[in-house]
Amino acid sequence: MKKLILGLTALSLVTTATASTKVIYGDDDRVDVFASTNNMYVELSKSTAAMITNSSVVDGSNGESIIKGKSLQDRGMCASERFAKQMSAANCSGFLVGEDLLVTAGHCITSASKCAAYKWVFDFKVDSEDQFNVTVPTSSVYKCKEVIKTVLDRSTKDDYALIRLDRKVTDRRALTFRKSGKISRGENLVVIGHPTGLPTKIADGASVKSSNKVFFNANLDTYGGNSGSAVFNAKTGEVEGILVRGATDYVRRGSCRVSNRIGNNSGSGEAVTKITNIKELMNL
Repeated sequence: MKKLILGLTALSLVTTATASTKVIYGDDDRVDVFASTNNMYVELSKSTAAMITNSSVVDGSNGESIIKGKSLQDRGMCASERFAKQMSAANCSGFLVGEDLLVTAGHCITSASKCAAYKWVFDFKVDSEDQFNVTVPTSSVYKCKEVIKTVLDRSTKDDYALIRLDRKVTDRRALTFRKSGKISRGENLVVIGHPTGLPTKIADGASVKSSNKVFFNANLDTYGGNSGSAVFNAKTGEVEGILVRGATDYVRRGSCRVSNRIGNNSGSGEAVTKITNIKELMNL
């Protein structure tokens, strides 16, 4: 499995914080939505959104919006990398928790100006592994209307943001999330988001390695762009937390970069802010 947090810096994408990047643990468990055989994960992916700069989302005349970006290979990744031909466009990930409420990492949305600079795009996904061009229904594109709460605490490592979208989301369900208690060590996890800014990826095969009051660590396969991704309990489908930081994403191989791979049980794991930290959600 692998995980990354702010590796988008290396991809010349706009970064929004100083959180560290992430890495792959053991096998690379990432799959495109179309390739997933787990119906629950596919359903959960519908409530995942990509944070994309305003200028990279172009409205067409046929009810569709065109997503603009460069391929991973054009951003310096080796041609041998998985998904090298796919578009990298997202800076962070987020997920729907209410009819117009979305959660992401605090380092992704730090101010009202950041809120205004990006759009939130659902259905940013592909239908084949080599697909580059992506269009989405314009109805799947939202603006950030308001930052309800953003936290980026360097002492406790708490890291989350709760924002309000510009209108209600009526064509997909808000995710359910833990409201009390805590996840156990060894519990199985799945993460859904936009690693290295790619179209939606589902990565399971992970588990909780350690935990404290604010966050837990897990051997999740994530990258920069996954920041803000929902981390789910693989059994219940409930959100357990928000992916916020991890180990180094890529390492150089000659003139290009490849995914950083370590043993499945190596390292401290990727850090996940506990969803129960967001007190504004606990009464929903």
